[in-house]
Amino acid sequence: MTTKAVKAESLVEIKEKLGQAQSCVLVDFRGMTVKEATDLRNKCREVGVDFKVCKNTLTSIAAAELGIQGLDVYLAGPTAIAFGLTDAVAPAKVLTEFAKTTKNKNFAVKGGVVDGKVIDANGVKALADLPSREVLLAQVLAGIQGPLVGLVNVLQGPIRKLGYALEDLRKQKEIA
Repeated sequence: MTTKAVKAESLVEIKEKLGQAQSCVLVDFRGMTVKEATDLRNKCREVGVDFKVCKNTLTSIAAAELGIQGLDVYLAGPTAIAFGLTDAVAPAKVLTEFAKTTKNKNFAVKGGVVDGKVIDANGVKALADLPSREVLLAQVLAGIQGPLVGLVNVLQGPIRKLGYALEDLRKQKEIA
C-alpha cells in the first residue's frame, strides 16, 4: 500500500472511532517502555477502552470533519488516544490512575473529548473522579426510595396509633 492509502485508511479509522466514542482521552506517552505500554493496553482492554497512537494531523482532520472544535491545542508532540466506546468515564479513570502509578514522569493526560465537547486535563481528572455507573444508579435509586419510605411511614402512623389504642383498651378491660 502507498503512504497516501495508509494515511487515508488511518483517517477513516480515527474519524469512525471519534464519532462512535462516548469519550476520548489524549495523552503524551513519551518515554514509555514496552512493558508499560503493554500493561496500559491490557488495562484499557479490560474495561472496553481502545488505546491507539494516532498522528496529530490525521486526528486534527478527523476532528474538524466531525465538527469538534478546539482539539488542535492538545495535538502537539506524541499523542495517544483512549477511546471509550461503551463507558464515558472508563478512559479517564484508567489513564488518570496509570498516570498516578507510573514511574514515567513524562506520561501526562493532555485533554479529552466528551460527547463532542473538548475538555482540558482538569476536566479529564474531574471525569475520572466520578463514581461508576452502578454507584450513580444506586444513588439515584436511594434518592427516589427515600421519600417513598418516608411516605409509607407517615401513612402507617395512624394505623399504628389505632393498634396502640386498641391494645390499651384491651388491657383496661382485662384489669376491669
